[in-house]
Amino acid sequence: MLNKLVLFDFDGTLVDSAPDLATSANYLRTLQGLDPLPLSYLRPYASKGARGLLQASLQLETDHPDYETQKDLFLTHYAANSTVLSQPFDGIETLIEQLNDLGLPWGVVTNKVVHLTQPIMDHFGFSQSSKVLVGGDSTPYIKPHPAPLFLACELTGIAPENCIYVGDDERDIVAGKAAGMATLVAAYGYCDFDPAIASWEADYVSQHASEILPSILDWTQN
Repeated sequence: MLNKLVLFDFDGTLVDSAPDLATSANYLRTLQGLDPLPLSYLRPYASKGARGLLQASLQLETDHPDYETQKDLFLTHYAANSTVLSQPFDGIETLIEQLNDLGLPWGVVTNKVVHLTQPIMDHFGFSQSSKVLVGGDSTPYIKPHPAPLFLACELTGIAPENCIYVGDDERDIVAGKAAGMATLVAAYGYCDFDPAIASWEADYVSQHASEILPSILDWTQN
């Protein structure tokens, strides 16, 4: 199966980073004398990065004069605290071990910039076996544009039609389809079992990380 490649989104698919992202968002609120917001409120915005979390926590849009300053404060705080509360989703570490045992290469394509993703990959030991990491700053485009996925293929030498992309957001499925890859929804992620998932028309849907490998094995045989 060395001519196949499994690509994962990161936040909301491999790692539940919402607690640390929410902590950084609430840090900004404390600087302004505001009470912290509950994780349950901020969690759905975790996959939307700094822009989504600043909008949710401070109602700041990108055209606000304070946006860039607050964004820099957020990212600086998050970079120093990105592995305090974050954890791989239940079953992910077992899944990675299984892929490695099968000799099935895997990697990460995320909209998160590389310098924020790599330390978390290192912290959980993912970097040792991951074949590729493409971040939001690796190409001029981010998902749902397929360019990051095409770059992952270029770096690994594996054609898009021999790849499956696993993600928890509709933009992941849109990007995967545009790249000509098979797609799998990680429904346990920040889409939170959204009923609209069916309309994304992914090839597979997994309600738990333990369901991903059977779908991947089915895909490899088609």
